[in-house]
Amino acid sequence: MTDPKSFLTSIFNAAVAAADPEKTIRNHLPAKPKGRTVVIGAGKGSAQMAAAFEKVWDGPIDGLVVTRYGYGARCERIEIIEAAHPVPDAAGLEASRRLLEKVRGLTSDDLVVALISGGGSALLPSPAPGLTLADEIAVNEALLASGAPIAAMNTIRKHVSTIKGGRLAAAAHPARVVSLVVSDIPGDNPALVASGPTVPDTGSRADALASIAAYGMKLPASVMAHIQSPAADAPRLDDPRFGGNEVHLTASAGVSLEAAAAEAKRQGIEAAILSDAIEGEAREVGGVHAAIAREVATRNRPFAKPVLILSGGETTVTLRAKGKGGRNSEFLLAFAIGIDGVNGIDALAADTDGIDGSENNAGAFADGSTVARMRAAGVDAKAMLAGNNAWTAFSAVGDLFVPGPTGTNVNDLRAILVR
Repeated sequence: MTDPKSFLTSIFNAAVAAADPEKTIRNHLPAKPKGRTVVIGAGKGSAQMAAAFEKVWDGPIDGLVVTRYGYGARCERIEIIEAAHPVPDAAGLEASRRLLEKVRGLTSDDLVVALISGGGSALLPSPAPGLTLADEIAVNEALLASGAPIAAMNTIRKHVSTIKGGRLAAAAHPARVVSLVVSDIPGDNPALVASGPTVPDTGSRADALASIAAYGMKLPASVMAHIQSPAADAPRLDDPRFGGNEVHLTASAGVSLEAAAAEAKRQGIEAAILSDAIEGEAREVGGVHAAIAREVATRNRPFAKPVLILSGGETTVTLRAKGKGGRNSEFLLAFAIGIDGVNGIDALAADTDGIDGSENNAGAFADGSTVARMRAAGVDAKAMLAGNNAWTAFSAVGDLFVPGPTGTNVNDLRAILVR
């Protein structure tokens, strides 16, 4: 293995390719309707999903999809709107209004195809009556800083919205709604991807309030008053408006991890998948992964060398300071500290959508020399970790991973090569 970074990059590319929209959507095309076909969508991979749908759908369509700034794709019949992520903005507010308007007035002969991927929660601000965009922004900022798992975050989001929690599909009734979902949620519950604009779930106001209390979130008084009122209740699973709808999971972390493992084996390296649904504080998960890698490197257990250790899921970061970074770089900085001085370990942690947190990198690379190289560059790795400043630490040693937007989003990929 002369170039571990190239090897790890090829593993990332294989994982992303397994979630390629054109390949996956083709296998889940709905039956054609008697009436119109309207395509809607939201998420960091939804513009590419829309472009893919245009290629494989044999029939007239029109539609509207919202994605993150810089994540657009060329479409001929489906309009692409770009808006802010991870904190909502006015462009997202207008996109939500137009999406709701797009599906109103349809008939039972019409079909709505919803292209949903991770990131849609921030891209679809649509405040409940009595709330404002500023309230939704405050909620989002509190959620991002809380350290709460994504399922809890999205349960809260859907109770302050007029579009999430199945409400977009309810607005399309009596048209049939077919949701094609790329999951970035541990456990792959499609109702939690993008806070489920077209898919209801069982999460209740009580669940939302319990999470707010458990994670010590400070939300605006207007938001708390709304969530505590019956007006916040989301549509239930047994709501007749969802009776004829379909939901298809077109791509997930599990499928992408299998593809990554297959690519490693093709290159002569056995792979071990720990889990596709790992959650928890990023720095703590990083420490556990470091302990496993050290055990393999020094004792050849629980896996025999050489081996590629893979995991997926979505960790969280409880903000303690205002540094630069994201959950993957924070995970990897803790991992680098945990393997400091150990030879034969190389790792990549990256978000499969191409963006990790606040900057333009998907994640970073690390090995047993990372902390020492940071020290030589005048960077204290532990101080950077304490300050949520992992991006700055990896930037100082040239180890950021910047593939650009990938067109999909199946959560985080952690790949650890022990030679």
